[in-house]
Amino acid sequence: MGQEKVASVLAENTVKAFTDTLIDQGFKGEVDTRYSTQVVHSTDNSIYQEIPQAVLFPKSNSDIQMALSLSERTEFSELYFGPRGGGTGTNGQSLTSGIIIDLSRHMRGILEINTEQRWVRVQAGVIKDQLNDFLRPYGFFFAPDLSTSNRATVGGMINTDASGQGSLVYGKTSDHLLALKCFLPDGFELDTQETTTKQAKESAKKDDRAGKILNTVLTSCEKNRDKILSVFPNLNRFLTGYDLKNVFSDDLTSFDLTRIIAGSEGSLAVVAEAKLNILPIEPYKTLVNINYDNFDSALRHSPFLVSAKSTSVETVDSKVLNLAREDMVWRSVSDFLETPAHITSDGLNMVEFNGSEKKGIEEKVEALTTQLDSHIANKQSGVLSYSITTNKTDILKIYAMRKKAVGLLGNSKGARKPVAFVEDTAVPPESLADFITEFRALLDSHNLTYGMFGHVDAGVLHVRPALDLCDASHQALLKPISDKVALLTKKYGGLFWGEHGKGYRSEYGPEFFGSELFLELRKIKTIFDKRNKLNPGKICTPLNNNTGLAKVNGPLRARYDALVPIYIKTSFQDTLNCNGNGLCFNYSETTQMCPSYKVTNDRRDSPKGRATLFKEWVRQQGLQGVELPELSSGYYDSNSNMPKVEISEAGVLKKLNHEVKAAMDTCLACKACASACPVKVDIPNARAYFLDLYYQKYGRSTKDHLVANIERLLPVMSKFASLLNPIIGAKFTNSLVKNVVGYQDLPLLSKHKPNALKFDFASLSKLSQQQRNQFVLIVSDPFTRFYEAELLESAIKLINKLGKQAVLLPYHPNGKTQHVKGFLKQFKATATKTSAFLQQVSTLNIPMVGLDSALVFVYEDEYRKVLSDTERGTFEVLTIHEWIQRQDLSSLELKGSSGAITLLSHCTEETNPRSSTSIWQSIFKQLGVELTAPNVGCCGMAGTFGHESKNQSASRQLYEMSWEKHVQSQVIIATGFSCRSQVKRFEGVKPKHPVEYLAAHISSVHS
Repeated sequence: MGQEKVASVLAENTVKAFTDTLIDQGFKGEVDTRYSTQVVHSTDNSIYQEIPQAVLFPKSNSDIQMALSLSERTEFSELYFGPRGGGTGTNGQSLTSGIIIDLSRHMRGILEINTEQRWVRVQAGVIKDQLNDFLRPYGFFFAPDLSTSNRATVGGMINTDASGQGSLVYGKTSDHLLALKCFLPDGFELDTQETTTKQAKESAKKDDRAGKILNTVLTSCEKNRDKILSVFPNLNRFLTGYDLKNVFSDDLTSFDLTRIIAGSEGSLAVVAEAKLNILPIEPYKTLVNINYDNFDSALRHSPFLVSAKSTSVETVDSKVLNLAREDMVWRSVSDFLETPAHITSDGLNMVEFNGSEKKGIEEKVEALTTQLDSHIANKQSGVLSYSITTNKTDILKIYAMRKKAVGLLGNSKGARKPVAFVEDTAVPPESLADFITEFRALLDSHNLTYGMFGHVDAGVLHVRPALDLCDASHQALLKPISDKVALLTKKYGGLFWGEHGKGYRSEYGPEFFGSELFLELRKIKTIFDKRNKLNPGKICTPLNNNTGLAKVNGPLRARYDALVPIYIKTSFQDTLNCNGNGLCFNYSETTQMCPSYKVTNDRRDSPKGRATLFKEWVRQQGLQGVELPELSSGYYDSNSNMPKVEISEAGVLKKLNHEVKAAMDTCLACKACASACPVKVDIPNARAYFLDLYYQKYGRSTKDHLVANIERLLPVMSKFASLLNPIIGAKFTNSLVKNVVGYQDLPLLSKHKPNALKFDFASLSKLSQQQRNQFVLIVSDPFTRFYEAELLESAIKLINKLGKQAVLLPYHPNGKTQHVKGFLKQFKATATKTSAFLQQVSTLNIPMVGLDSALVFVYEDEYRKVLSDTERGTFEVLTIHEWIQRQDLSSLELKGSSGAITLLSHCTEETNPRSSTSIWQSIFKQLGVELTAPNVGCCGMAGTFGHESKNQSASRQLYEMSWEKHVQSQVIIATGFSCRSQVKRFEGVKPKHPVEYLAAHISSVHS
């Protein structure tokens, strides 16, 4: 056994002894040493990856203190820790090969608020948007605005001294810290707040832990005050981490140790609680969106926009704009950002004005737009057009697009992806355009493309060069480009880290601090953490410690990515392209992505978590010599004689196989991730592939076979509906099925057959095209055909009312249940047969329409993943709302319709590019009725998920979280079969589908 192996075993044994002892001592949180948890916590939103030894999820301050105190024992002296919040850092600040202390799962309490004194006290795991949702009814908000505000924690914001939009007015996180409660590496509790310098010096005389810390910091910062002021530029985005300057007030009369901890990236202490300054919400807001002929024009125009007394100026370049136009987010902002048809915008500035008086904002906006009109008329400054938005909801939509920029860049086509490593430089705003010109020339010299967005008012621009870090030649560019950008930033009087902290760029600290001041940093690190136990290598190291600083060429994620076979990357590029931006961690209950994570709050039960696990599982199988099959290969043909692939369970795979399975089991297969995620991570597709191979190794349950074959069984079962329904609906049967099979609340079968014209291909093919234009072909799906024949009947009635003749196509299984359960060979056989049938029918050139959108999407998505272009063909199946939208509704109206109607959409529909909500609203509006469509997440049913006994708690929790409050509306219509079934289960009444409502109320204006 080699020395490295011996060291690894010893470290593993030490960690186990530590965690066992911690539990014995009464640690109330969770201690997780599972490999799946380690892997999921090994990445953040950066290009780095470090697998930790364990993850602690404390539930209280005493848990944190207990863990750190225990590590002081001699036998645990080699252990080290990394505090972690939302894991949204772009420079690997929260990554460690030690033990992670994750405060995001449990420590999310808002402890106290004082509106008179304008402060709130919170635990470190509170999410930024969660806090502002809490503060909003009080009329206040916590100011620093981040693009990751819906998943970034307050603790993480403090550790990186985060800032964002509006920092010229609102500053950084450290500007709003009133007090902190922290725990030092030995478990000592340290409370900090602003005090007088005189009082601080008195406290520094005490011969205790706090006194020694105060004495060191006071001495370093006071003795070197002149040098500190001369070294660091006077920027809005001042020094991030160990803020030597701002521990003192400008007049030196007050002192605040909090400033040293803010931005220290968890290298000095574990922040547990924070007392935060809060500001009153200003009621008036206006956003002016300005389009430019190119990005350089947008940059050079920004100082003028700042001089217009704006609150903030944000920018995005053409690459981000073009990616946004291809994303579902554009649906919500196109009305505000589109330019006239003959104009192409290659740059956008968003100028915000807000305040307490409407008149004052209007005067500022009028002054700006007068100048903009002049610029447009005289073709000056590259200004092409502008729009004004005053509605707060619309403004939030535009900023949502801007905030999604990080993820959108990750969705660039090809192996090269824009990556973060030189992306938050800060220079004086007036120098930004010239700085960027040289920056771009540097990247152009390496033939690199890049995307840019950021805060031009503060001189901070996020520049992301596109690299394939699995390519050694691209890896080799990280260091030289970083070196040159650091020099360029210094040339223009700026900082290399203006917003996102140091992390693995800590190696540039000595260059910017200078040797004398960097020595002072090391003294501070030593007095806080002399044994280098907290986030070693980040920012600086203690004196007499040989540990090196974290470097740009650090532990790259590409080390693991490069070991994934190319054909697997090609088959699952949407899943394996996950860049770690973590939008799936969105705390909001009304977003569709990701239902299971909202329930468990376990990172493994998220698209990012599952994508990370899937990639690691593929990698580990490859290391064991297992050649996994291609998704679209002959291996999955039903008549294939190719040998069975047996996955390995050697090494970590013995447990990882089952841990990945557990994470996949919590997935609802709603497919929200496939559209709502900026990089379109498609977990259901990877899940089906994994399950197929997993069950070949470990065998399936009877219930899986029943579910997978339900589409084939239903035609037979429906013939005996009158006999079967009393049995299915009986309490005894439900109890038996629940306990033996694991399913409950099964739907009853429809008893009658819909009355529609019979399909006759030969007869229809003999008609002229004009005659065929009078027909509509309904594509049967298993749910509406055999469980909701009344909906099918309504669709036929509605189609006939719209002047067409409905023809019901012969039933062909869709295959979705097979795909969900991972029966890929059977799914491919179903897809091949059904696709051939629909391709033949499509030659009639008659519209084919499906009633359940989730199943319609399978023809376009899952079929294309397992079939070749020839096998899939070019047939198109429209959703029913897409077809209705194309009809002339001008002579029709809704009779007997009164009061508000609320539309609740299936999450699979709402996140698909073929969104149903806006189309249904348009249809009803043409008929004189306004549809209310609140944002809702998943109802909790999601096909078979809500029927499985093991999922009952999660299913109900999701329903109560998002849907329950909306079903009290006077009239509810819902698009999803699963959703309607869920409402009926919990409320006793089944909502109508929009088609049913229209069929019952639509009539001719003249009737």
